Amino acid sequence: MTHKVALIPGDGIGKEVVPQGVKVLNTAADKFGFSIDWEEFPFGSDNYLKTGEVLSDESLEAVGKNKAIYLGALGDPRVKPGILEKGILLKLRFAFDEYVNLRPVKLLPSIKSPLAGKGPDDINFDVIRENTEDFYVGLGGRAKTGTSKKELLLIRELHKTKFGLDIETDSEEIAYQIGMMSKEGATRVIDYAFDLCKKKNGKRRVTAVDKANVLSDMYGLWREAAVEVSAKYPGIELEYNYVDAITMYFITKPQWFDVVVSPNLFGDIITDLGACIQGGIGLAVSGNINPKGTSMFEPVHGSAPDIAGKNIANPCATILAGALMLKELGENEAGNAVTMAVEKVLADGKVRTGDLGGSSKCSEMGDAILEKLLE
Repeated sequence: MTHKVALIPGDGIGKEVVPQGVKVLNTAADKFGFSIDWEEFPFGSDNYLKTGEVLSDESLEAVGKNKAIYLGALGDPRVKPGILEKGILLKLRFAFDEYVNLRPVKLLPSIKSPLAGKGPDDINFDVIRENTEDFYVGLGGRAKTGTSKKELLLIRELHKTKFGLDIETDSEEIAYQIGMMSKEGATRVIDYAFDLCKKKNGKRRVTAVDKANVLSDMYGLWREAAVEVSAKYPGIELEYNYVDAITMYFITKPQWFDVVVSPNLFGDIITDLGACIQGGIGLAVSGNINPKGTSMFEPVHGSAPDIAGKNIANPCATILAGALMLKELGENEAGNAVTMAVEKVLADGKVRTGDLGGSSKCSEMGDAILEKLLE
């Protein structure tokens, strides 16, 4: 069996951690009797600065011929924020309809959480973030006095109709962003969360996140979808948390959660909190999943340009993202073996990168994980 995978090292430390992931995954493939056909793409800051191109339609079509995408990192101080993120990362998510963002929040053995008294049994849940709607659809704009009165008048009428408030239309400038949620979009990601909970041993609760008490139109629809989906899963409890409340509960009682499902914006925020309580972003992974199409897997730590080129980045998140990718490709045994190899190296404590309190090089961590995989 051969799996076609698009490889995008990207920027900064992505070019250092991705090769560590590739060598571990290739070894896992050899050990478990399959192969990976890597197709590398140059998308990132260097390519953009050289060509002025972010991601062409032709390149997008080429990427789509692969079943999965293995991404290192995007972002460079030489490029204005948003260009690479929107032009590559978000474009890939939307183009391949990767509507599920899967973020496991798991404290690994021997890793210390900033939460006092909490261990691996307390911090072990999944966050499912809707990945293609909400406030990330890109609807919005800005309007200045003297250039366009249309938007200003629209906002004024909305305020007046909804709240009885009359805002001044001679404001120097306004900015607005519009969130959008479809019943179909909410239903499918919530269904994914319930199905994941059903498949996981001992998991019996789905927590739906929203802010329905204030943004009642959009997140009211989200709640309605959650109720309808939950009716198909009688053995699983549905509960609601407002987004502000769940940030508190992640800290005070992380052991309560099994599977959390959230709209896009709130999910973006709470998953970084999840990464913090599991020991840091050097261990956090992300899967952007289309169950029937091309999915993308990445660490969440970013390009870290301040340490790029020094061979000191932690490759564990990238390798664990690769393990998640293998499982999505149907290679569960290999994915579990890669995860176990990472856990064994961390448990030994002999090889640790700077973010974990050690002085090991990025390549040394990759080699150590490779050795454990071969045992």
